[in-house]
Amino acid sequence: MSSPRYAAIMGWGMAVPRRVVTNDELARRIDTSDEWIRTRTGITQRHVAGPDEHTSVIATAAGREALERAGLAPAAVDTVIVATCTPDRPFPATASTVQHNLGIPRAGAFDLAAACSGFVYGLSVGTGLVKSGMSRTLLLVAADIFTHLIDWEDRNTCVLFGDGAGAVVLRATEQPSGLLSSNIGSWGEGEGLMAVDAGGTRLPATPDLLAQRRQYVYMHGREIFKHAVRGMCESAEQAVTDAGVGLDAIRLVVPHQANLRIIEAVAKRLGLPMERFFVNLDRYGNTSAASVPIALYEAVQQGRVVDGDLVLLTAFGGGLTWGSCVVRWGTPAL
Repeated sequence: MSSPRYAAIMGWGMAVPRRVVTNDELARRIDTSDEWIRTRTGITQRHVAGPDEHTSVIATAAGREALERAGLAPAAVDTVIVATCTPDRPFPATASTVQHNLGIPRAGAFDLAAACSGFVYGLSVGTGLVKSGMSRTLLLVAADIFTHLIDWEDRNTCVLFGDGAGAVVLRATEQPSGLLSSNIGSWGEGEGLMAVDAGGTRLPATPDLLAQRRQYVYMHGREIFKHAVRGMCESAEQAVTDAGVGLDAIRLVVPHQANLRIIEAVAKRLGLPMERFFVNLDRYGNTSAASVPIALYEAVQQGRVVDGDLVLLTAFGGGLTWGSCVVRWGTPAL
């Protein structure tokens, strides 16, 4: 009988655009203030991409760092997944561009779209490919340039988002590490609670729709808050149960960085202290699919996660989508 197959996280990386936009800078452009933004969201600044910093650029930078930390050459990678809802182009896949940029030869490459839940979805799919034997070394990048979808005159949305990318390298191993369980879901009936209407095949971006500003993201905040807390908590509880552990065994919770009030509500409902949650949205805002891997990256770099720790990742996004997973941190020898 063959030994169980796991997908260990061997390397991690992140990248953000050069430009930093503070709340005070936004307050000079729209009717808001640093205090108003901080007290309602917990955000103080965000990174905003310039004309030369499209999704594949920051995705490539994050992926390169992840490979370097894993000590792997690009040729070792046989699958590239990019989780994004802001691809460079409608096609080809941004993953193919990242593959080319990194010099990865002839690997399978595809994009995955689950909005802010993209990294958790991607980790679930990527682990499945490794465990099945279809992939041995997989590069998963979550990257979004969400500020391109923002109406900078709408203070209810423009203060929330930033741009960034986070990446991990998954490597087949017989040691019990990496993703132990995951729970993902979607409620398509709620697709209209947060969306960008114009630009797809349903509503092509005509001059009339652009004049109506339908190419920008909109959201119903109160409803999103309620569904986000419910989706993250229920999926988190199920993922922990499926991993065969209790919440008390979780060393750190790395949640989607959308709003501090949402994170606090999730902590309260799960009965966990905020000290068990990693929060960095004050410096990045909501970076969509990139928020969980960027937070995980910083948690590891700060020593909040060490080998053997159980980490709970949980996210929520448009779709509506949600997902949680339990990861045993550790980088077994190749």
